[in-house]
Amino acid sequence: MDRLLYVAMTGASQNAKSQAIQANNLANVKTTGFRADFAQARSMQVFGDSMPSRVYSMVERPGSNFSPGLIEQTGGETDVAIEGPGFITVMGQDGNEAYTRNGNLFVDDLGNLKTSTGLSVMGGGGLITIPPYQKIDIGTDGTVSIIGQGQGAETLTQVDRIKLVNPINDEISKGEDGLFRRPDGLNEAPAPEVKLAPGFLETSNVNAVAAMTEILSLSRQFELQIKMMKTAEENDETAARLMQIS
Repeated sequence: MDRLLYVAMTGASQNAKSQAIQANNLANVKTTGFRADFAQARSMQVFGDSMPSRVYSMVERPGSNFSPGLIEQTGGETDVAIEGPGFITVMGQDGNEAYTRNGNLFVDDLGNLKTSTGLSVMGGGGLITIPPYQKIDIGTDGTVSIIGQGQGAETLTQVDRIKLVNPINDEISKGEDGLFRRPDGLNEAPAPEVKLAPGFLETSNVNAVAAMTEILSLSRQFELQIKMMKTAEENDETAARLMQIS
C-alpha cells in the first residue's frame, strides 16, 4: 500500500515541477533572446538504512535550448541581434559577468548602456558609459560610436566595444535570473567572430503551442497521480474494515 502511495505522491510532486518549468517557458514567449529550458524525468532509487526497494521519479532541468529565435527588424539605433552563436556580456546583480542574448539596449540618464532589464553592458575595459550625444551607432562587431552634441557627422567617435563572447554551450548554464554563466566562475574571452545585426532583435525560441500542449499533458498526469493517491487511501480504508470484521 505504501509503495503505491509513495510512487503516486512523488509523481504528482515532480509533475508540478515540470509544469513550473514549462509555465516559465510560456511566460517568456515574448522575452527578447530568451532560451527555453528543457525538463526531463528519470527513476531514482531511495537509499537508506534498508534495501533500496522504493523508486521515485525526479524531474530536473538538464539544460537550455540554444536554437536561435527569429530575427525581427525594429530600426532602433540601440537594438542589436546576435547573428548565429554568441552572447552579450553584462554585469549581473551579483556584480559578476554574465551572458545574455537580449540585445534590446538603451542609454540611461547617467549615460550607462544597459539592457531592457536594467543590466549594465560590459565593454573592453568594464562598463560602457556613453558621453552626451546626438546620434549613436553600434557596429556589427559591437563597436559603439557617437556623434557628440553640437558636432558634425564627420566627428564620429568610437566610445567602446561591446564584449561579445562565444562560450561552448555545454560549459555554461542558466541561472534563476535567466542569465548564463560558467559554473567555474571564470570569464569568457572576447570572441571577434561574433557579429551583431544592428536595428534588429531576436525573439524568444519558445514554441508556445508545444509548451501549452506539454502543460496540458502534465496536468492530466498530475490528475492521474492524485487519483492513484485517492485509490491508495480507499484501499487502506477497505483493508482496515476487513481487519475489524475478522
